[in-house]
Amino acid sequence: MRGLGYERYGTQGGDFGSIISPEIGRLAPEHVIGVHVNALANASVPTVAGDLDRLSEAERKLAQEAEAAWQGISGYATQMATRPQTLAYALNDSPAGQLAWNIEWYVDHDPAKTDQTPIDRDVILTNVTILWLTGTAGSAARLYREAGEEGWGERPAPSPVPTGIACFKGDLAIRGLAEISNTITHWSEYDTGGHFASLQASDLLVSDIRAFFRGLRS
Repeated sequence: MRGLGYERYGTQGGDFGSIISPEIGRLAPEHVIGVHVNALANASVPTVAGDLDRLSEAERKLAQEAEAAWQGISGYATQMATRPQTLAYALNDSPAGQLAWNIEWYVDHDPAKTDQTPIDRDVILTNVTILWLTGTAGSAARLYREAGEEGWGERPAPSPVPTGIACFKGDLAIRGLAEISNTITHWSEYDTGGHFASLQASDLLVSDIRAFFRGLRS
C-alpha cells in the first residue's frame, strides 16, 4: 500500500480474510486506521485454557454450541489441512464432485435446513467453474494446510487497531472471544444474509463497512 502512495488505509475481509485483515493491522498498526471483518473465523470456539472463564453465561453456552456444531461439519477442513493433494486428484477429475464439494458451503452445509439468504445459482456456478477450468482445487485446499495453527488453532496476539465486526445469519463469532485479540469499537448483528455476506447481503455489508470507517473520523 505504501508503494502505491497510501500511508494510511483500512482493511476488510470475511472468513479467511477475517484472519488476514487483522494480521495486517498487527503488522503495521501505524498505517492501518481500522480493520473491518465479517464471518469472523477464529472467535467462535474456545482454543486456549481459560477462554470460557472470560465469557458470560450466555456466551459460554454459545461457545459450547459452536464447538459442537464445528465437530459436525469440520471434516472438509481436516481433509484439506492434512491430505489436500489426495482431495485434489478427485476434485480435478470430476466437475460434479467439484460442484458438490463447494456447494455444501454455499447452502450452509445442509440444503434441507438452511435459512440463510440464497446465493444466485449463476454466482455459484461461476466460482466453481473457475476452480474447474483452472485446475486449482488443490491449491485452494492447500491454504488450510499451509495456514496450520495460525489459521484458527491459536489465539492471535492483541491488536491495538480499532476493529469493526459484522455478524450475519449463520456467523458464530462471540464478542467475548473476539475482544481477547481485537480492540472492538463497532459490533453489528444482522438476522439476514449469511456466511458469504458479500454475495447474500451486499448492501448491508457495504453500509456496515462505511459506518465503521466513518466513525473513525468522528
